[in-house]
Amino acid sequence: MLKDVKQGLDVKIVEPVNLYGCELGDRVFVGPFVEIQRGAVIGADSRVQSHCFICDLVTIGERCFIGHGVMFTNDLFSHGGPARGDRTLYRETAIGNDVSLGSNATILPVKIADGCVVGAGAVVTKDLLVKGVYAGNPARLIRKLP
Repeated sequence: MLKDVKQGLDVKIVEPVNLYGCELGDRVFVGPFVEIQRGAVIGADSRVQSHCFICDLVTIGERCFIGHGVMFTNDLFSHGGPARGDRTLYRETAIGNDVSLGSNATILPVKIADGCVVGAGAVVTKDLLVKGVYAGNPARLIRKLP
């Protein structure tokens, strides 16, 4: 299902998908079995592989690679349970440009700097502000990148 999706030029979407109220930049690729919620923004030339979930208040920069099964969350259960649609309890996630997120990574509401690489299966619980390779649960800096 595609509903109220703002698309740039040459966007490729492989169905089935569930995209609604989101924005896709030029030449974005979205694989099958992906959900992108309203308010999410995907920058130009980025690729979202299959089985991903990108929720409201997530912004992904340009030339990013989102591996298979990457999950984003915007609800930290700050009141002891789910926000149940109360957007005032949701938190933003900002992914920089040229970021790669490995398959099955889980991304909590954080900021990830340009050029970061997040390993497969990593759980990102804090901002990644230094360009580098991160892995583990919670994700930790493995090495800096130039």
